[in-house]
Amino acid sequence: MTGAGNHVIPNVHFRKVNGMMHGRQNRVMMRTWFDQAARKTRRAQARKAKAAKLFPRPAAGLLRPVVRPPTQRYNMKLRLGRGFTMEELRDAKISKKLAPTIGIAVDHRRRNKCVESLQRNVERLKEYMSKLVVFPKRSGKKGVKKGDTPRSEVPNVAQNTLKEIIPVKKPSMRIKSRAITAEEKEFSAYKTLKKARTDKKYYGAKLKKQAEAKKEAD
Repeated sequence: MTGAGNHVIPNVHFRKVNGMMHGRQNRVMMRTWFDQAARKTRRAQARKAKAAKLFPRPAAGLLRPVVRPPTQRYNMKLRLGRGFTMEELRDAKISKKLAPTIGIAVDHRRRNKCVESLQRNVERLKEYMSKLVVFPKRSGKKGVKKGDTPRSEVPNVAQNTLKEIIPVKKPSMRIKSRAITAEEKEFSAYKTLKKARTDKKYYGAKLKKQAEAKKEAD
């Protein structure tokens, strides 16, 4: 029996007791998790070992861009992507050949579809470059190249052990209630889209007409 109201007709059955009936050993199909605490310790030890192996580089690996997942279901979220686009690297004034050598992931297939994502990742690259410390490869004065950190600052550098080298700032989805403005009341989404479609349809004809008028004027 269910409570009052329109509910799904209950069709559950409780034939399996403790996972599976198997004589006296009727718990053969139950999955236990007695090693939960030990696994937690093991994961922590693995993270420390990985960080020690990668030192002085960041424990998280390469710097990744902030992207929006595909499809309408998830595109309001932000997550880390595969790599930065050529356009993002160009705006941040970083060579595509230099980027992988200083811990920046590059993805030649991704394209920027809006100005917001481009600016967001360019700012991310600039912040990374402002905090970047490049250790000299060789000893001596000749081993120090242009862009390397001075040797006096190298011993005091701490390793970045964050999960994300630069944490992704989650945008606040909450919108405070406010009064609707007169401009918003007058705005019509249907008319705006209709006009945009019409302009797109007759754009070629419009250019042709302008070219003909200019030709006749000359």
